[in-house]
Amino acid sequence: MAQTARTFGMTMEQAETTAVLASNQGLYNGFLAVALVVGLVASEPLAFDFRFFFLSCVIVAGVYGAATVSRRILFVQAVPALIALVAVLLAGT
Repeated sequence: MAQTARTFGMTMEQAETTAVLASNQGLYNGFLAVALVVGLVASEPLAFDFRFFFLSCVIVAGVYGAATVSRRILFVQAVPALIALVAVLLAGT
């Protein structure tokens, strides 16, 4: 819990209060990760569609997180997803 508090600039009390919310966010991120793995192992064109859609979801979530929680989220979540999305688009189907 201390690492979580440091990472997100929270007190230990805030980290404990939001633990359930953070668990929900972790589950959401896990589902996104599974979808992106499907995008890597599925055959085309389904794989491209999975990669495009779910990378877009990660970008939107990162922009929202940056706007509502911390700008840092933009750089640790949205920017890497944007780079990956550009690579997917350049590679095509």
